[in-house]
Amino acid sequence: MEYLKEYWWVIILVFAFLGCFVTINQGFIGVVTMFGKYRRILRPGLNFKIPFLEQIFKKVSIQNRSVELEFQAVTVDQANVYFKSMLLYSVINVDEETIKNVAFKFISDKDFMQALIRTVEGSIRAFVATKKQAEVLNVRRDIVENVKEQVDVSLEAWGYHLQDLQINDITFDEAIITSMSKVVASNNLKAAAENEGQALLITKTKAAEAEGNAIKIAAEAERQAAQLRGQGVALFREEVAKGMSQAAEQMKQANLDTNVILFSMWTEAIKNFAEYGKGNVIFLDGSSEGMEKTMRQIMAMQQMGGKS
Repeated sequence: MEYLKEYWWVIILVFAFLGCFVTINQGFIGVVTMFGKYRRILRPGLNFKIPFLEQIFKKVSIQNRSVELEFQAVTVDQANVYFKSMLLYSVINVDEETIKNVAFKFISDKDFMQALIRTVEGSIRAFVATKKQAEVLNVRRDIVENVKEQVDVSLEAWGYHLQDLQINDITFDEAIITSMSKVVASNNLKAAAENEGQALLITKTKAAEAEGNAIKIAAEAERQAAQLRGQGVALFREEVAKGMSQAAEQMKQANLDTNVILFSMWTEAIKNFAEYGKGNVIFLDGSSEGMEKTMRQIMAMQQMGGKS
């Protein structure tokens, strides 16, 4: 003990020497006060300070920090909206004036955090109060931009900067969620009905077009068939006329009566009536007088045709 008393001043000098140096970790800035008054800042690394006089008042973090928020807002149509969000913020820069604001604007980090949360919540509530319930889900980005614009002004005065605000969840009261689900369901049914109606209209239109095309094709086929039948009949008559002319010429050369040809045509017609008739009733006079009368009529028609 006597030995320690003899060298007490050496011990004091050692502690004083060691107290001249202080280490500031990376990501922090040291704030130094002297007699309770701000004096200077210390950068990361090993720093010198006046022992016993200069004190490390606070080590200010310049790293990014985040906080989760949960709060309620009310829309203009009196609907309760519940938000879950994440706030990302940091010190603006490492300038001395900025660090002084961060260190001395609030008594503690707890007070700063409370002011930050209330400012963000108030800005979101004010924005949501101007929107209707149905609009809130579609203006998520607008909410973020509005909050950053409003809050950054206050944060800069405190030495901080709002880097990002993420709104992770937006929910409503159970009754509102149920009504919104019904609205969505009814809109889906309406859209389905409209689509079904359009599909039915298209189907009927296509069917009508197909039927119209089929009718056109059938009509064109019938026209061509009738044309071919007419051409066939014309060719048949032409060949018959040629045959009759040749037969009549030969009969004249043989001094035979050409009326035999007409008689043959009349009997051939009766034969065709009997063979190919499908139940139709045709009354013919089969007596010799009737046949003679028919022959006179045929001959008269032939004479009229020859005159024309």
